[in-house]
Amino acid sequence: VMQPLYEAHKRFVLSCPVVHADETPVAMLDPGAGKTKRAYIWAYARGELDAQRGVIYEFCLGRGSQYPVAFLGGAQGPPSSPIDDRPAWRGTLVCDQYAGYDRALDRRVYPQRIAAHCVAHARRKFDELLGTSEVAKEAIRRIGWIYHVEGQFEGVDAQQRLAAREQLTRPLWKELHVWLKLERGRVPDGGSIAGAIDYSLNSWTALTRHLEDGAVPIDNNFIERQIKPWAMGRKAWLFCGSELAGQRAAIVMSLVQSAKLNGHEPWAYLRDVLERLPSHLNSRIDELLPHRWKKPDA
Repeated sequence: VMQPLYEAHKRFVLSCPVVHADETPVAMLDPGAGKTKRAYIWAYARGELDAQRGVIYEFCLGRGSQYPVAFLGGAQGPPSSPIDDRPAWRGTLVCDQYAGYDRALDRRVYPQRIAAHCVAHARRKFDELLGTSEVAKEAIRRIGWIYHVEGQFEGVDAQQRLAAREQLTRPLWKELHVWLKLERGRVPDGGSIAGAIDYSLNSWTALTRHLEDGAVPIDNNFIERQIKPWAMGRKAWLFCGSELAGQRAAIVMSLVQSAKLNGHEPWAYLRDVLERLPSHLNSRIDELLPHRWKKPDA
């Protein structure tokens, strides 16, 4: 009964030109083997800096590239053989450097999409080496200063943020780039610090994508926070009983978490929607979406 609402919510999330994406493992019961096996929750959310909020989860049996390709739409088979006639999502995908996103961001197939990589992930590579590397310590200091300046842009619109970044943080990024290349030439190949530096340098354009678009956030921490309920679930409900159960959980969690993002009390939202759905017209389904829902009069 909630599937049409879920599909409408998915369209709403994908109407945003900036979308976050991440994935996390969950356990699913495997009755034939008498144990559980690994499945995945893929999470997508409207850009953190967008005025409207929404997150949607998709329960999938794996972590392969076919899942984001299918979710974002417009998937193509061989030349002249489209396998999905749904319009392809257009915009900037904020994600980490996991290769599973590469197919969905292939500019030869989807020229209307670009990647914005997560600065927090790049920082973590150095954070893991603190205490053993002075280079890592200096990298953390430089990135920390960029975050400090970025924090001063809270509450401004995209155009103002872009102008502020151009004036205040782009010079810091240029200095960081020069310094990283210099340090890379001083450390041996194959070492951990070389790997941390290469993680940033090899993805510099995507890592600094936010400097070109004020609507793009500096990192992907927003979607990681939206995945936390699933991480908590791994300790609470432990596993999904089946693929269907996982899909149903993803539908409910998408709506509940989005209701929370929009300032609603989750149970009040869910109870009202479940009561109204059986008689609600599909043509007016958008009225029940979390960002449009209004609490009934007492």
